[in-house]
Amino acid sequence: MALISDPIADYIIRLRNAQMAGHRIVEIPSSKLKQRITEILYNEGYILRYKFESLPNNKAVIQIAVKYDLDTKQPTIKHMKRISRPGLRRYVGSDNLPSVINGLGIAIISTSKGLLTDKAARKENVGGEVLFYIY
Repeated sequence: MALISDPIADYIIRLRNAQMAGHRIVEIPSSKLKQRITEILYNEGYILRYKFESLPNNKAVIQIAVKYDLDTKQPTIKHMKRISRPGLRRYVGSDNLPSVINGLGIAIISTSKGLLTDKAARKENVGGEVLFYIY
């Protein structure tokens, strides 16, 4: 297995590719960061459900059920964009937190209080590294 230099970008790409191919479930290698991202996406209504699974040989995966609109059959997630990346980190203060499409989307931010959405970071009055936007 190849070493992944940017696990968050890998997570986003796997989810996006599953949606474009029309898959119902996508499996992603697990980590604590990816588990927290998955929980946030579930709580915000972007994915249908998820399951953390341990496999033999100390591997773990996240199974995500992709959510589609019932009428149009289009994925709920329209766009995901990686902001901070290993070659160029993007940090914001608590007074400069981004608003994605005037609050219709969310920004996932890594803060000193854990992974938070932009709305939760505003409420907690903390800044941090802007990982990605989703809407």
